[in-house]
Amino acid sequence: MSSLISLLLLLCFSVSCIASTTSEVSLRDKIGQMLLIGFEGKKINDQSPIVKTIEEENIGGVILFDYNYHTNNFDKNIESPEQVHQLNSNLQYFTQQANLKHHRPQLPLLISVDYEGGKVNRLGEQYGFPTVLSAAEIGKKSLNEAESTAESMTQTLKKAGFNVNFAPELDVNVNPDNPIIGKIERSFSSDPKQVIRYARIYTQHFLNQKIQCAYKHFPGHGSSTKDSHLGFVDVTDTWQTYELEPFEQLLSSSTSCGIVMTAHLVNRQLDPSGIPATLSHKILTDLLRKQLHFKGVIITDDMQMKAISDNYGLERALVLAINAGADMLLFGNNLPIAPQDPKQVIDLIEAKVNSGEISQERINEAYQHIVALKNSLN
Repeated sequence: MSSLISLLLLLCFSVSCIASTTSEVSLRDKIGQMLLIGFEGKKINDQSPIVKTIEEENIGGVILFDYNYHTNNFDKNIESPEQVHQLNSNLQYFTQQANLKHHRPQLPLLISVDYEGGKVNRLGEQYGFPTVLSAAEIGKKSLNEAESTAESMTQTLKKAGFNVNFAPELDVNVNPDNPIIGKIERSFSSDPKQVIRYARIYTQHFLNQKIQCAYKHFPGHGSSTKDSHLGFVDVTDTWQTYELEPFEQLLSSSTSCGIVMTAHLVNRQLDPSGIPATLSHKILTDLLRKQLHFKGVIITDDMQMKAISDNYGLERALVLAINAGADMLLFGNNLPIAPQDPKQVIDLIEAKVNSGEISQERINEAYQHIVALKNSLN
């Protein structure tokens, strides 16, 4: 079964990966591609909820986790290398079948994971994957050792069937006591030049094997004193301008990750209005798009994190994020709250387009960025 699925996917994506023109794709299908969601289950079949969502809503991608906040157990999506490979193969197979059935552009599903190493590592050694050191540990080692680690990570991702890794971290370790970055060793260094050096190695290895990667968390989370999973975070008084250097340098390179993930933090140095970066037109469009000339996919951090969910209703957050310049919206469905129904999100966005609160042009632009990213995987 696994080899048959692989053959079908190879034939499908090599022969007909060219997307239809934007005007030929329905508004709902374009909006569906803007969603990347988490789901329950280590195995799937044609009756699984995630498979029905792929078919009915044309979602753009999924994210896999090991720990499940709804069961308080390590039973979400990851059990072993063989199981993950089969799950990911089946996800692509059912995506291809849905695309054929509904005459959609034959675009692959983005299958993503947080695989940074150290404490942020969904593909842990307890499941049979190789041990991977944290970014902070790698940042103290030689470039050759970093090359070796990056290659090991790349091969692990490739064998498991992932085509997106939400790494490398570009956050500079401004505050070593930062509960969500420095304290859990997610930053390569307090020196932006070192961050650039090591992140570039990871980038090159991932892209060499057609695995897309994401720079995060724009415009820099390294100085924060709080965790945006838990509430409002303001870095106005702590953020340093040099935190932009890794983004500026790496995005100007000919070999650059095709995704930038936003930060749910307030930075009045960059947007005096006090709106979080994820929802800020000044930060995502004026700074990231126009000043840094980023042409890839801007994806939000998890929209269910409390920094957003406790301060903005879903409807308002969607309008603000998309109008700010976000192309994809991440709903991890892995926090201690009710899972987000993707159909509700699509319905809301479609209604906002029809009312004129979100322009059709903005949806088309996001869709074009997503198609370009997906075509880079072939």
